[in-house]
Amino acid sequence: MNARPDKRNGGLNKGDKMSNQQMSFKTEKELQEAILQEKVRGTPDLEIGQKYGVTFRYIEKLITKSQGVNISSFGVSKKIKTLYPKDFKEEQTTVWSFKQRGKWATHSGEYRGNWSPYIPRNVILKYSKPGELVLDYFCGAGTTAVETKLLGRKCIALDINNKAIELAKKNINFNIKAQQLAFINDKIHPQIYKPELSVGDARDLSFLQNNSIDLICAHPPYANIIHYTDSEEGDLSFFDIDDFLKEMSKVARESFRVLKPGRQCAILIGDTRRKKHVIPLGFKLINVYLDAGFKLRELVVKRQHNCKTRGFWYANSIKYNFLLLAHEYLPIFEKPEFPVSLSVRERGVDYGLLIPAFQKPPLKRKLDELETTTVWILSETDFERHLNKNVIDRYSNGARYSTISFLAHSENCIDSTEKKEKKKKGLVFIKLPFLSDNSSHSNVEFYLQQTKETINRELPTITDDGFLVIQTRDVRIDGYIEPMAKKVVDMLTIDSLWLKEIVFVIQRGANSKTQTLESSLKIVHQYLLVYEMKR
Repeated sequence: MNARPDKRNGGLNKGDKMSNQQMSFKTEKELQEAILQEKVRGTPDLEIGQKYGVTFRYIEKLITKSQGVNISSFGVSKKIKTLYPKDFKEEQTTVWSFKQRGKWATHSGEYRGNWSPYIPRNVILKYSKPGELVLDYFCGAGTTAVETKLLGRKCIALDINNKAIELAKKNINFNIKAQQLAFINDKIHPQIYKPELSVGDARDLSFLQNNSIDLICAHPPYANIIHYTDSEEGDLSFFDIDDFLKEMSKVARESFRVLKPGRQCAILIGDTRRKKHVIPLGFKLINVYLDAGFKLRELVVKRQHNCKTRGFWYANSIKYNFLLLAHEYLPIFEKPEFPVSLSVRERGVDYGLLIPAFQKPPLKRKLDELETTTVWILSETDFERHLNKNVIDRYSNGARYSTISFLAHSENCIDSTEKKEKKKKGLVFIKLPFLSDNSSHSNVEFYLQQTKETINRELPTITDDGFLVIQTRDVRIDGYIEPMAKKVVDMLTIDSLWLKEIVFVIQRGANSKTQTLESSLKIVHQYLLVYEMKR
């Protein structure tokens, strides 16, 4: 596959590098006019960058300034070939993966950073009914609005950029009859509603009444990564991380106010990279919405398919020891119908003492290639061996390492496999136990306490520039997700530990095994939290 420019990965992209083959122009205006002509002709950005010696960011800023909106292509055809995706099946697990972004109706990839229409389609079908009201306060080119029209829902969509709203209005301007939506239900043809589009600010929804929205479905900008306006006042895409989260807290509070109790709010967000380390923007935004009063109904991992893992990318991934960001998060929040008292539903810790045990992990003797993205799809039959081999080969640096697995014991049981490790190690790999879905919040707190104690005990044994890798998995308690990886990241505020990677590990074929639709998604992903020791 071809690599797509993704500045979340810290600029390690061939399309962002300057070319030596620069063409000479008398003025910068002439250069810009030449580039815009290339865009009209449909020349790819990578080719433009190599020909004119400019970066991808330069091209992006030029287009946004000239067009008033950040689009990748000019004159995209809106001829409708089909109104719905072929062989569509609703997602049933926590890993969503779409090899094609989706081009039914008026959907296209012209608006930079817009999400695949498969995402709002799944969210709308799962969490709303025909005739209900969906809100999208980061409208962009109108992907969500188009889906509400196709699925017989009402929609209010707004964006701070008037040019984006103009583009969205063009995208929702197509004719459709209720009979054409018979694939939703063979007996009931839903009414067709025209989405209401307007210029507005997601931080101020004062025009909406309390408890008036059935579903929120939105894709915010990623803090200072892709700019969607030419420095439009209030455009959140220009805010850096801390300020972005501060402004998003206003969005979250307004979302909680306007959403009906018991209903859902789905937000797509990704991580970013700074100074060769991951900034967990996804986890940070989840905290913002939880602080506003929401509960976490689901935590979906959206896998990206536009990541090249051969040639240039593979060589640099090994050389510089980084993984290409290939994931986004789709947290699905819920506004509780009633406040839930922890004292009523809590149980005590219902498993025995957790004891960390040093173990020799099963290893696959030889791997053709190491994993190079943040999403690892591993064979079910050789899962542990592939997992261990990738972690140890990439992060032990050929030095000593130890793998620690937690074992559950009764209080009277002594674990004879634990031993003291005095020599320094390049890697400590901690495999945390996976809590069951009938666990309690007390279990979670005890689990985190034991994890922190083990990490504090092991840190002195790790060499400078060595690694700590933690394997964990989310758990569902009382119908809501306890995001264990996020909780571990929130807990580890140790200055010497730098979060280098967040990796998602999935068994190949896990999605295909789920056959029936359930009220909750099946959790099929695990996490590897990779920390680098920087004393």
